[in-house]
Amino acid sequence: MDKQALRRKLVAERQSLPDRLQRADALQQVMRFWLVGRSDTLIGAYWPIKGEFDPLPALHRWKEDGELMEEPQRRRIALPVIDKATKTLSFHAWYPGCPMEEDAYGIPKPKDTEVLHPTLLFVPCVGYGAGGYRLGYGGGFYDRTLAALRPRPFTVGLGYTQGHVDDFEPEPHDEPLDAIFNDNGIVWPY
Repeated sequence: MDKQALRRKLVAERQSLPDRLQRADALQQVMRFWLVGRSDTLIGAYWPIKGEFDPLPALHRWKEDGELMEEPQRRRIALPVIDKATKTLSFHAWYPGCPMEEDAYGIPKPKDTEVLHPTLLFVPCVGYGAGGYRLGYGGGFYDRTLAALRPRPFTVGLGYTQGHVDDFEPEPHDEPLDAIFNDNGIVWPY
């Protein structure tokens, strides 16, 4: 499997989906319904690039819903920041209007906010397959981070149905996710 060619193909397909907004709405609903049953108060996510699904609207709504509860909960959202020395990610507080700056890859990241340790982590998927394995952009940042995080957060991959790869073969360093959601619902575990 030529993973570089597969990445290019999947990103191009994702960016040209004619119904990407409808698919995004469907995946927002999947996230929102699933989050109702969770007790997490600190969730890590990502800033979407290259046509990725944007989890931040659903998470902002989740945060606001916590403030409206009978016993209000302080819910927080964190976004990744790359550690250049270890090539891993740390997660920093994010909120709408948060000061942001671009990282070395041109991806916005929170600027000078508190480091947080999420109990639930939403991870972007370029592609995904059976066993909870995902295909990312090839930098290995999430795999290294998940291998090192203690305690490890519950991990959920997010992608569109077009990102499913039937014959995806993970490599030894690939870290499986606990669940994968797409615009049709929960696709891993089956």
